[in-house]
Amino acid sequence: MALIRCDFSSETLELGTSITVLLPEQRPAGSAPPPVLYLLHGLTDDHTAWTRYTSIERYAAQRGLAVVMPQVHRSFYADEAYGGKFWTFLSEELPEVVSSFFRVSTRREDTFVAGLSMGGYGAFKWALRQPERFAAAASLSGAVDLAYMAEKDDRPHITALIETVFAGRPVEGTGDDLLHLLATSGGDLPRLMLRCGTEDHLLVHSERFVAAAGKHGVELDAAFGPGAHEWSYWDAQIQAVLDWI
Repeated sequence: MALIRCDFSSETLELGTSITVLLPEQRPAGSAPPPVLYLLHGLTDDHTAWTRYTSIERYAAQRGLAVVMPQVHRSFYADEAYGGKFWTFLSEELPEVVSSFFRVSTRREDTFVAGLSMGGYGAFKWALRQPERFAAAASLSGAVDLAYMAEKDDRPHITALIETVFAGRPVEGTGDDLLHLLATSGGDLPRLMLRCGTEDHLLVHSERFVAAAGKHGVELDAAFGPGAHEWSYWDAQIQAVLDWI
């Protein structure tokens, strides 16, 4: 695999940013471009976290899969009230940048998204808001009920974060509310996979998402098992995600 750090100027964010990219090597001449996984980081991480703390490079190489890991800071993959337009960057500019810079497939059936924690939220948000883009999406230990977090989580750093991102703008019933997106989804959704450890402090988020998916008839491959909110769990589960996609 080629491991590439790509630094570029984002027109959407109006600043320089970075992505980490894994590209398969030694593909036969004339072969189709490789499928691509957009792999999203969590709240306290950056675009290097997946390659630093898991063996994603080795796992992707075994499957001939390109992996794109963007950096969005602590934005919850949203257009921040006091900050950058990270949702617009992710959903509009990033795919154009990737297809311009790298030879990867742009076909829906070859395009996937996954993430952990905040990135699990981002993966499902992207897949539910732009279902025509992805064949499948996966959340690992995801903060997938942001409306619940905004209302119930009174930890000071979470309260401050919600204020920075949304500034009093409601989450419930909007395009940032995954349960609302489940309720209003129509058409051909990507396949959805959810995994969360039973010792994870975000377990209630996944449980609420599973219940909402069942209520609204959205097919979801969900499973819970031993595990906390930590990298050994995600290193194991990302292998299951790659097999599944």
